[in-house]
Amino acid sequence: MNKDQVKGAAKDLGGKIQEKAGKLVGSTEQQAKGLKNQAEGKVQEHVGDLKENLKDARDAVKDALKP
Repeated sequence: MNKDQVKGAAKDLGGKIQEKAGKLVGSTEQQAKGLKNQAEGKVQEHVGDLKENLKDARDAVKDALKP
């Protein structure tokens, strides 16, 4: 796991908590902020996934080119 994956997962979880808290207190603003944070977290996680995949592909090419 890389830092983008970890930070993204944390932001997604924080957004879920914020959304639920907003529902409990009846704040549509907090619910919306929670949903926004969830979306941002998921995007950041996917960026991290992409970075990992690129790193793995780069390493595979390096290994394939070794004599």
